[in-house]
Amino acid sequence: MAKKKINIAVTGLNAIDSPGPGIAVIRGLREAKSFDVRIIGLAYESLEPGIYMHDLIDRTYHIPYPSAGAESLMTRLEYIHAKEKLDVIIPNFDAELLPFIKLEKRLKEMGIKTFLPSEEQFNERHKIHLPDFGKKYNIKVPHSKAIYSSGEIPGLVNEFAYPLVVKGKFYDAEIAHTQDQVYTYFNKISGKWGLPIIIQQFIKGNEYNATGLGDGKGNTIAAVPMRKQYITDKGKAWGGISIDEDEILEMTRHFVGSTKWRGGFELELIKDFSNTFYLLEVNPRMPAWIYLSVGVGQNIPEALVRLALGEKTEPYTDFEVGKMFIRYSYDMIVDVEEFHTISTTGEI
Repeated sequence: MAKKKINIAVTGLNAIDSPGPGIAVIRGLREAKSFDVRIIGLAYESLEPGIYMHDLIDRTYHIPYPSAGAESLMTRLEYIHAKEKLDVIIPNFDAELLPFIKLEKRLKEMGIKTFLPSEEQFNERHKIHLPDFGKKYNIKVPHSKAIYSSGEIPGLVNEFAYPLVVKGKFYDAEIAHTQDQVYTYFNKISGKWGLPIIIQQFIKGNEYNATGLGDGKGNTIAAVPMRKQYITDKGKAWGGISIDEDEILEMTRHFVGSTKWRGGFELELIKDFSNTFYLLEVNPRMPAWIYLSVGVGQNIPEALVRLALGEKTEPYTDFEVGKMFIRYSYDMIVDVEEFHTISTTGEI
């Protein structure tokens, strides 16, 4: 019996040195056992490598930047849906999630499913609110504070010890050892992502991550912890290994159970030298290393689509320990006409 074919649109096709999750998500969907897929790429720029990976993506369309607003996005999605008859959309960037969350009901009326956190869930886990989030759900987080002006920087010495971490509200983080460095990173990151800037106490230790999937009712459908093996100068994991760490799995289940998280997520953690785990960030979508979950036996992208479609989805109960992912780059040779086509027509 042939598997049913599902048309799935996926964002995050920028498989660069700081990659989006899209290509890893698509690889998981291509390996799904319960359905077959036609993949529609949604791209913001014409040089996103995923556009040209025709073995993974069947067709690609430009979509407007999140800053253009939800209505502009909706108009474009209506056009794409008319041509492709989309069943599911999986957005993969923090900055685009809120417009998709706001459009969820209207998309559903069109027959397009998503499986995203609620607006409340998305907002309360935000870096700005992380201290309150930690108190509410009894999760240890480093001391942090949102600042809105460089004039607040001198007063940080009253609350923080150097080094400290300077973070953007969506992406980017730098470790500052001096006040001058805080000024530099404040200007650099706010110029890119806007205000506020989050100041977080630096904790020395080993970095860990967990990715997983919540069903929106408090049940953990999937959970995979990993330890970073190689970190780029942008702080991205370029290699990692699946580990058997009960404390991380317990924290992940506690996070899902207490927040009733809906959708994919990533917990960024650090274990200090007293063996205490701290939550650094909650990323409200699947991470760029999500293909490791597929490699260890938990196909989170497949399970997310099943939940989006309302299908009964049993929780994964185990995964392979000691499996590594190693990221690499390679050069694709593409015809310049393809670049011109996507740049001028917005689709290819």
